[in-house]
Amino acid sequence: MFERIVVAVDGSPQGGKTVPAAVELATRFGSAVTVVHVREHTKYEGEDVDLGPEQDAHQILDSAVEAFRAAGVRAEPVLRRVAPGHTPEEIVAAAQEQDAGLIVMGTRGMTELRSLVLGGVANKVVHHAHCPVLLVR
Repeated sequence: MFERIVVAVDGSPQGGKTVPAAVELATRFGSAVTVVHVREHTKYEGEDVDLGPEQDAHQILDSAVEAFRAAGVRAEPVLRRVAPGHTPEEIVAAAQEQDAGLIVMGTRGMTELRSLVLGGVANKVVHHAHCPVLLVR
C-alpha cells in the first residue's frame, strides 16, 4: 500500500513513539523508509547557530535508521538545514521528492484550537502534504 514512507524525527521525548509505529507499518507493507530530520539554523553575529535540540542531528538520524534496519526495513537518512519556521515545508518537500505514500510524524498532542493558533509543525504538514499523514501521539 505504501511503497515509501517518510518518517520525520526531531529527537524529542514526545516523538519517541513515532519510529516504532513507522517500523510496524513499514514491516507490514514492505515499505522503504526515508528518515528525515530538519534542523533549524540562523546567523547570530556572523556565526551559524543550530537551533535544534542538544542531541547531535546525525545521532538522531542514525538511531532511527538503525531501528528500521534492525527490523529488516530498508531505510535511509536525510538531514535538512533550514531557516527558523521552515520545518513543515521541508518535511513536505522531502516527501514529494521521495514520492512518499505516507508521512509519519509525532505531535505534542495540543488541542485542535491551540494547534491552529500556534500553527504547529504537524498541523502545517497535514494541510500541505500531497499524501496521507499519520500523527503519532
